[in-house]
Amino acid sequence: MSTNALPPVVDAETWQKQLDALRVREKAATRELDAIAAERRRLPMVEMPDYTLEGEDGPVRLADVFDGKSQLIVYNHMWFPDEKWQCPGCTGFTSQYTRLDFLDNWDARFVIVTQGPIDQALAYKRRVGNRMTWYSTANSSFGSDVGAPPGAGFAVNVFLRDGDTVYRTWHTNGRGTEQLSHSFALIDVLPYGRQEVWQDVPEGWPQSPTYSRWSSSEKIAELYGEPEA
Repeated sequence: MSTNALPPVVDAETWQKQLDALRVREKAATRELDAIAAERRRLPMVEMPDYTLEGEDGPVRLADVFDGKSQLIVYNHMWFPDEKWQCPGCTGFTSQYTRLDFLDNWDARFVIVTQGPIDQALAYKRRVGNRMTWYSTANSSFGSDVGAPPGAGFAVNVFLRDGDTVYRTWHTNGRGTEQLSHSFALIDVLPYGRQEVWQDVPEGWPQSPTYSRWSSSEKIAELYGEPEA
């Protein structure tokens, strides 16, 4: 016997009618997201200085982080100095991006930039099995200038390159980053949803403290990372 509350059981016709009613709101939300995306494409942009970041092979200009592409998505990964395990939210969020080659068809690239020194950042990448390309902004004001200063939160920034000139076109943080994730989208279609206490759910639905179901950085390392010597 289940210990959780269950949705009411109805006949197929009743279920279809309620699904159709919900579909109206889902379609409206889709159209609103389309309208937001259209407005995003009409945003102005800001020219960026000629930053130098640190990559796996040494210093690299921001314009060269594009790797020949014209568009760039940057995930600014939180970093805590001298900590073995970094932010579990950032670690889990970026662990889902294992195949990014499809962005080639849109002349785009998606990378991680963090405030951690490049050697520590790359060691952490290996420890947790991350598949993305990492850069360090430890010796640059880039992170601070795009809303991800040392000791602060995570962010997503998008850039456009015209020759050697780079422009900042979009930024978000907090729950604004969810639209880049497939994990929350999958969880949200489940009958019990995210099962976190802040969500609006029927009486008796399972709920846990916020973040308590998220995988820890250690767990992600166990699943995907390289064994430590």
